[in-house]
Amino acid sequence: MKKTLLATALGTAAAAAVGGIATRAGMPWFQKLDKPSWQPPPVTFPLVWNPLYALIAYGGARALDRAGGERAALGRTFAANLALNAAWPALFFRARRPRLALAELVALNAANVLLVRKALRADRAAGLLLVPYASWTVFATALNAAIVRKNPE
Repeated sequence: MKKTLLATALGTAAAAAVGGIATRAGMPWFQKLDKPSWQPPPVTFPLVWNPLYALIAYGGARALDRAGGERAALGRTFAANLALNAAWPALFFRARRPRLALAELVALNAANVLLVRKALRADRAAGLLLVPYASWTVFATALNAAIVRKNPE
């Protein structure tokens, strides 16, 4: 498990770093957007994402180690999921394309369903560890959708 956990931790950390570099909530463009009243304060996001990334790394490693003959397919699903995870901040903050970022989140949600299902098949606990991440991205999708509605292009 140690080797697998190291691999999933490195992959997850890379996705987090790419996302962190692209995220600029203090940008004047972002500050000018009309946001819903229920948007959490900026400090909430790192407080939520840091534990979620730990759950993704551990849950992913646990599932991979228990996936047997499905390990390669699960590994590809995990890697694709992290790529989608890392892409959203670049689309939303860097490219300033909330609509495109929303479409990307829809794809990420689908990827999350697939990842959780495959992880659950490999190991129930591993799959359950990924549910908070999948749930948070559904919330992020609702938030992104509200921003798109409030800021027609």
